Amino acid sequence: MSIYNFKLSLLCLFLCCYQYSLAADDVFVDKAPMLGRSMSIIAVQEVDFVVLPNGDGLPEGSGGVDAGKRLFNIHCLACHGEKAQGGINGDLVGGHGTINGLSPKKTVGSYWPYATILFDYIRRAMPYQTPGSLKNNEVYALSAYILFLNNIIEEQDIMNAKTLVKVKMPNRDNFVWAYK
Repeated sequence: MSIYNFKLSLLCLFLCCYQYSLAADDVFVDKAPMLGRSMSIIAVQEVDFVVLPNGDGLPEGSGGVDAGKRLFNIHCLACHGEKAQGGINGDLVGGHGTINGLSPKKTVGSYWPYATILFDYIRRAMPYQTPGSLKNNEVYALSAYILFLNNIIEEQDIMNAKTLVKVKMPNRDNFVWAYK
C-alpha cells in the first residue's frame, strides 16, 4: 500500500467517523443522559452541612477520649499510625513550635486554628475508605482523642457542640483573616 493510499484510507475513516458523530449528537437532543439518581431532601441534608469556627453547624452528640481511642484504633491507625504518629498519611500529633521554623510540621495541634475544623474534616472526609460513615458521637470522640494526644484537652473532657468551640488551639492567634 502506498503512502497515498494509506492517507486516503485515513481520510475516509475520519470522514465516516465524523459523520457518525454528527448523527449521534441528535440522539440526546430531547433526552437526558440518565446518569445518577435523584436525591431526597433527607439525603441532601446528610451531606450538605457547614461547621463554622464559632460552632454554627455543629450537630448534637458528644464523645470522649476513651471512645475516641477505640475508634481511632479501628478506623485511623492504619493510615495515621499508633497515637496518630508515624503513619503513611501523615502525623496528626506533634510539631508544636515548628510553624515559624525552617521545617514546619503542620499537624492538628501545631497548625490548625480551630477545633471545629477538626470535627468538620473528620465528618466529611474520614475514614478514608468510607468517608461520611461515622456518626456524630463517633466524630466528637475522635476529635477528643486527637485533641488529647496534642495536649490540648484533658483525658476526662467530653467534646460536644458547646465544649468543642471553647477549645483554644495553640496556633489560633497566628492566623490573620483577610476578610472581616
